Amino acid sequence: MLVEQDPHQTRVAVLEDDRLAELYVERAAQRGAVGNVYKGRVHRVLPGMQAAFLDIGLERDAFLYVADVQDDEGELDEVEPPAPGEPRELPSIGDLLKPGQEVLVQVAKDPLPNKGARVTTHLTLPGRYVVLVPGGHHRGVSRRIEGPEERQRLRDALAELSLAGGLIARTAAEGKSREVLEQDGAVLAALWERIQHRAERAAAPALVHRELDLALRVVRDVLSPEFSVLWVDGEEMYEEIVEFLGEVQPLLLDRVRLFRQDRGLFEHFGIDAAIEEALRPKVWLKSGGYIVINPTEALVAIDVNTGRFVGGASLDETIRVTNLEAVEEIVRQVRLRNLGGILVIDLIDMAVPEHRQEVSAALERSLLRDRARYKVLSISEFGLVEITRKRSRPSLERQLTQACPYCEGRGRIKSWPTIALALRREVLRHAGGSVARELLLRLHPEVARALQQEERPVLDELERRLGVTLVLQGDPLLHPERFDILDV
Repeated sequence: MLVEQDPHQTRVAVLEDDRLAELYVERAAQRGAVGNVYKGRVHRVLPGMQAAFLDIGLERDAFLYVADVQDDEGELDEVEPPAPGEPRELPSIGDLLKPGQEVLVQVAKDPLPNKGARVTTHLTLPGRYVVLVPGGHHRGVSRRIEGPEERQRLRDALAELSLAGGLIARTAAEGKSREVLEQDGAVLAALWERIQHRAERAAAPALVHRELDLALRVVRDVLSPEFSVLWVDGEEMYEEIVEFLGEVQPLLLDRVRLFRQDRGLFEHFGIDAAIEEALRPKVWLKSGGYIVINPTEALVAIDVNTGRFVGGASLDETIRVTNLEAVEEIVRQVRLRNLGGILVIDLIDMAVPEHRQEVSAALERSLLRDRARYKVLSISEFGLVEITRKRSRPSLERQLTQACPYCEGRGRIKSWPTIALALRREVLRHAGGSVARELLLRLHPEVARALQQEERPVLDELERRLGVTLVLQGDPLLHPERFDILDV
């Protein structure tokens, strides 16, 4: 794990087999709100949407769905939910909330450019080993702990704790004693009391509890004995992490190292170059194949291609090898880019059923490293794999990029023939109210080049039809789709 901080941002990188697998970025001016607890005021109640909008002090009103108001048990990313009972009908949102009502809520999803934050009244306070669910009563175990004996031991240990509220044993709780779990839970119980006292004194909208800074949050939630080293760039952050680990996980203190070189930490490990690659749609595989990742409004489409890989023994074997390599890289890219929602992977069609099963099993194994909650379906007869992955923070692309001012976010601009024909229509319209014998066309140099070469017939037709001379003036500052027509 690498932690790099400057006055403007904090970045944390997780490397697996010396390759960037996860990246966390938090800008000082754009700090995320997930985990923060607010005292909000109900602004609008919309029965038709079974939801309410709350003013919690952010730029946009937060969105609160009816199930997030009623649910007193809830379900966390890594938490095993209680056994489902009889299905129950949700009440009307209007019966639960009224405009002007003050409500204590926690941010579950950060705001997006066109959406407010998603909030819930089902608060959760994560510690190193347990998660406290104030107001709940369920005692559960992370679904990532698979051993039945260990799961039962942790359930029994949690059941013996006298702490009020629901408790969930996190993945890091595996092998920990009841005393350790109780100590961690007691810290969270004290934190909950402080939050309640602040909420009682605060006037809505108000922030009553802020989650830890990014570096400490990732160290708490991600760092484990599996990590060989934690490099930290900056003495102040190094001291904070050492102090924090000394309280929550002292056995890992010997893994922390202070990076003392003049060269930047991320630059030294090649992280900046890896980030640049993660912002490109095409990802090359070692074999010569490649994958293409296209996020859309509805879903993320991921296509697998053999590319330059020609294989050896047979076509079926070439496809098998490419798909096996692709699914492992796809999971790494999904984690690195933090892609969420619906993911559709278009694998190369496999005619051999055993190959489909092998690729599907490889995908499942790779997904075990993913900390986000996901669900994956079997490979369809069309070679498609559908995955749903929980989205709680913006994707890497959304965090580090913005809409292109040239194509206005489309990802493409009009072709030269299309622009040339649009220019033709405008020249005809302009010439209808002009008596000039010469027209100056200010346009992008590439459009001018096209009009003088492959689109020359358009220029010749205009001059012949209108009886004018068209003078082209290239201006590199112009958008390729924009142009000016001036009388000379």
